[in-house]
Amino acid sequence: MLPEICDALERAGITTPFAIQEMTLSVALLGTDLIGQARTGTGKTLAFGIPVLQRSVAPKDPDYAQLPQGKPQALIVAPTRELALQVSNDLALAGADRGLRVLTVYGGVGYEPQLEALEEGVDVVVGTPGRLIDLANRRALDLSHVHALVLDEADEMLDLGFLPDVEKLLKMTPETRQTMLFSATMPGAIVALARTHMRHPMNIRAESSYENATVPATAQFIYLAHDLDKPEMIGRILQAEDVEKIIVFTRTKRQAQRIAEDLAERGFKSAPLHGDMAQIAREKALAKFREDKLQVLVCTDVAARGIDVRGVSHVINYTCPEDEKTYIHRIGRTGRAGASGIAITFVDWADVHRWKMINKALDLPFDEPVETYSTSEHLFHDQGIPAGTRGRIVDPAPAAPREDRSPRSDSRSGDRPTRNRSRSRTRSGAPVDGGGQAQSSPASSSSEGSSGEKPAGASRNRRRRRRSSGGSGESASAGSQASQA
Repeated sequence: MLPEICDALERAGITTPFAIQEMTLSVALLGTDLIGQARTGTGKTLAFGIPVLQRSVAPKDPDYAQLPQGKPQALIVAPTRELALQVSNDLALAGADRGLRVLTVYGGVGYEPQLEALEEGVDVVVGTPGRLIDLANRRALDLSHVHALVLDEADEMLDLGFLPDVEKLLKMTPETRQTMLFSATMPGAIVALARTHMRHPMNIRAESSYENATVPATAQFIYLAHDLDKPEMIGRILQAEDVEKIIVFTRTKRQAQRIAEDLAERGFKSAPLHGDMAQIAREKALAKFREDKLQVLVCTDVAARGIDVRGVSHVINYTCPEDEKTYIHRIGRTGRAGASGIAITFVDWADVHRWKMINKALDLPFDEPVETYSTSEHLFHDQGIPAGTRGRIVDPAPAAPREDRSPRSDSRSGDRPTRNRSRSRTRSGAPVDGGGQAQSSPASSSSEGSSGEKPAGASRNRRRRRRSSGGSGESASAGSQASQA
């Protein structure tokens, strides 16, 4: 490894390689195609990042002038925006002394800054498949000189439906490139992709089998919990011993938003992270979480792959994961880089069968989740929660005072000013005896209502302003009869 890369890593406190790095670097630095398989959180980014940085020609190298100016030398494809940003951060850390220009491209933001950077020239491009295809179709991204291509989290790209885009990107690059594929699992479609586009790849597996892909240093707890009690349980877990930062995973975006707001109302520094948020808001939330300005991040599975944050002590599955792969990727956000962590899964009664399938697939000893409430003694004991802890650290906000609606109700109850209007004509237009001195009394109106008799013209549509023919005659006769009486 180049001394300048070693020095940059040493300044960041990275001196001892993990298993996947130790097994991969010697092969990748030779330019050999490889397939790396390891559980999440074991340092796969530097396993391919270091070879990409070392085998790329830096501007200060003598051979740099012979390269096509401004054309990318390496391409790294990631399934999510968060993961692309994380890879770029790791490359910037390891290549701080190399001087290579690294550009991150992804959807959800404007094209202009990315187009300007590509026009000025870049050496390494990290991006998501959709935006990479868009930029290539605009002829702004030229991949014809790429010597190294990395597919990170290939199984996740398969799950998200990005495999056709990945195939298009592979066809845009030279056949002589070095291809490195990293994945936690190896579904059949990924194996077929590797056979089609890789040249005699070397398989490197840092785990004995996928079934044992959970992090050994992560303690797992499975609770059968009621949905209405879960926020209270999380509030109490947040006050347990040795709690640092917590990631809560939900099934839907709406659920993530609601839980984040609920925890914030309870006094905890929390924020959501889901696909309905603007990209700038997602980046701000993740940055605050990294900087310890937030204690809780509530997110959906799509955002899970890009969260590589130190100090995550707990992962809470608010809902049961869909399958064993989702479970592994969720709980892999804690216990990273050799640290210990705690993974808590809430299982609803309707999801017990799904959990049993996950438990069997991963050969876990939690076939029967324990029925648990926020007041259960074993919850306090398992998580180290002090006795008497409540699920909030601030008092509920007082309810806003209701508007005094008595004037409105009084007006409806009869206190409304009486409308003693003088009437010289009936509604049909006929004159009324007594001229303007005639007034209607409540007693007379009530007697009329009780007798069932209707005044002349009452059956007419009140909204009609034009009188029908003959109406005045009827009213006049009615008025003359009233005067005779």
